[in-house]
Amino acid sequence: QVQMVESGGGSVQAGGSLRLSCAASGYTLSDHCTGWFRQAPGKERERVGDIRFDGLASYADSVKGRFTISRDLAKNTLYLQMNNLKFEDTAMYYCAADLARGHCYRGDANFGPWGQGTQVTVSS
Repeated sequence: QVQMVESGGGSVQAGGSLRLSCAASGYTLSDHCTGWFRQAPGKERERVGDIRFDGLASYADSVKGRFTISRDLAKNTLYLQMNNLKFEDTAMYYCAADLARGHCYRGDANFGPWGQGTQVTVSS
């Protein structure tokens, strides 16, 4: 059974940093695409970035240069390092996998299951 457990969220001031973790079980990060997503109140969920089976990461334009995805294969854990946080980064953050693909070209509807998320709040 695939399970994702996100942690590391919190409240920070603009310009600050946070590192989120996503402990994955039931599948192997090095076999599938895994993404970080966020959803702010009243807004649609958006993909912040993703990492392919081979470790190549890509990012949304809104976070490029500020966020970095990494992983620890020994722990089967994904990370999202967030630097220079902005008020508009405030959201619930989730991780999810495309269990049918190693590459990350498919739409968000192909990702799941979803964990409980971790809240990031940035004050200006």
